[in-house]
Amino acid sequence: MTPKKGRGIGAYLLVVVVLIVALVFLLNGLKTGGKETKYSDIMKYFDNYEVTAYTLDLGSGELKLTLDDGDKLTYDVPNVSVFRDDTKDYRTSYNQKHPDAPLQVDYYKIRDTSWLLTLIPTLVLLGLMIFLFVFMMRQANGGGKYTTFGKANIKNQANTRKATFADVAGADEEKHELEEIVDFLKNPRKYAELGARIPKGVLLMGPPGTGKTLLARAVAGEAGCPFFSISGSDFVEMFVGVGASRVRDLFDQAKKNAPSIIFIDEIDAVGRHRGTGIGGGHDEREQTLNQLLVEMDGFTGKDNVIVIAATNRRDILDPALLRPGRFDRQIVVGYPDVKGREQILKVHTKSKSIGPDVDLTTIAKSTVGFTGADLENLVNEACLLAARKNKKAITMDEIQEATIKVIAGPEKKSHKVTPKEKRLTAFHEAGHAVCTYYCDHQDKVHQVSIIPRGMAGGYTMSLPEQDKSFVSKKEMEENIITLLGGRVAEQLVLDDISTGASNDLERATSTARSMVTRYGFSEKLGPIVYGNDQNEVFLGRDLGSSRDYSDRVAGEIDDEVRNIVEKAYDKATAILQMHMDQLELLAKYLMIHEKIEKDDFETLMQGKMDPSQFEETPAEPETSATEAEPTEEKPTENGDSSAPTEA
Repeated sequence: MTPKKGRGIGAYLLVVVVLIVALVFLLNGLKTGGKETKYSDIMKYFDNYEVTAYTLDLGSGELKLTLDDGDKLTYDVPNVSVFRDDTKDYRTSYNQKHPDAPLQVDYYKIRDTSWLLTLIPTLVLLGLMIFLFVFMMRQANGGGKYTTFGKANIKNQANTRKATFADVAGADEEKHELEEIVDFLKNPRKYAELGARIPKGVLLMGPPGTGKTLLARAVAGEAGCPFFSISGSDFVEMFVGVGASRVRDLFDQAKKNAPSIIFIDEIDAVGRHRGTGIGGGHDEREQTLNQLLVEMDGFTGKDNVIVIAATNRRDILDPALLRPGRFDRQIVVGYPDVKGREQILKVHTKSKSIGPDVDLTTIAKSTVGFTGADLENLVNEACLLAARKNKKAITMDEIQEATIKVIAGPEKKSHKVTPKEKRLTAFHEAGHAVCTYYCDHQDKVHQVSIIPRGMAGGYTMSLPEQDKSFVSKKEMEENIITLLGGRVAEQLVLDDISTGASNDLERATSTARSMVTRYGFSEKLGPIVYGNDQNEVFLGRDLGSSRDYSDRVAGEIDDEVRNIVEKAYDKATAILQMHMDQLELLAKYLMIHEKIEKDDFETLMQGKMDPSQFEETPAEPETSATEAEPTEEKPTENGDSSAPTEA
């Protein structure tokens, strides 16, 4: 609920409360107008024979008394019948005592308006009940009208800027596939004359942030046709049948405005595989999916309505939804290559002030694995850093700092640690860097730092120089060696180990197990896949599945995983023992300067660094510390943070 709508509801409730209070005061005023004298006081006048004349209105109960001293009183009798019973013998007794001045009594009924007074409160209460009923019905379905509860919650596209293919960069093949859709929406007759059938549905698949929604908006912008956008979760409600009703309403509106486009974002929210839940086939989600299948299959060639859907979970979609005739065309929107990343950067830097030293080609090469959303965030972070430094333009320094910030998180220079912890972190990261340097298939070290970033107490970052579509066995073995380099360096130099390598050990073990069970890299177990991908349990399907290998094979898998990790540990030990002098020099440099860049790292490893770089200068009293307090588990970033680690 928006704040504006909340203020409107508060105003309505305030009006209702004021009307009720006013009504109560009105009724109390009408009923308590003459109660200044008690009934017992009035009866004392009669008991003492002080009343010489009185008149009583039988309708309203108004009593007017004339006393023997000439005073006159007016009183509203609570009950006329009781009063008449109490004073029925008073006239006879009074006349016997005052034969010369008999009592003047008059019972009369003036114009009766009591029915109107009785009807007004009834009418007011009835009006309030009607008002509250209408108000509650208007608030049904999130503030909508009760009659529109089953209507589709279509996003309003009139107030949004239209996107075109010029706004989409790094997806040339995907745009080429969608140009047919645009041409059909503009010139449907050309295809009808040839007997061609345009795809009824287009499914955009790919990782998050790759631009699937932007591509759908660009198709609508290029075609200039109505664009009906809705999320998959907007169909699902707690009431069975509401989602199906919304599906029918969505397609009805699209057909009335044909040619048009229906865009369903995150379709996996409603299109999950049927028969996998614990609610059977009568739950709301499956009923909604059934209606969606019927509507898509019910298209005719004259509808000119195209459904575009986006998801990053194709594996859980129902097969009936993916068959030809519904989603005929499935387009994979993957990670952009180096050329695509450069085009994306040009789009996002078009409206920003860029310094002359900024080379977008260099940035594109150093951001392997970044999606379009990542690159947009990188440019925005660089812009914020430049503004923080009061610069008029973004320079390469801000770009490099933003790249590391996006990958590893912001620096935490304010954390204070002891010299012992600082030395441990320095040797740990130096072990990663030296192992990376002497592994032939590893990417070059870009930066080593012992300044905490994000959840890491330090990191060794290696940025890939080119895009990769697969990872070889040798690369995966070297990945494990570099991951274990920090643990080995601690043991060799400090004669102790710490919890700082916990994340490294976890990643190394996971890589080794994947080599054995998923990629068939084990000579002993052969090129066989063991078990299912257990990354996520699919309720109702995976809970009932069993392991597809015996206990003996499970033991062999564990032995192979241990063998791979132990061999990598021995190789890391051999590398660091052979280059112990470089390990100590790098650790000393890190303890003095806290971080080392790519060029200085190469100079140090080649033995060409100026010895003055290893001389520690006195620190100022107010300098910030450089290392985080040790925690129970301090993960260390290492190696290829942005490139894929598995094939």
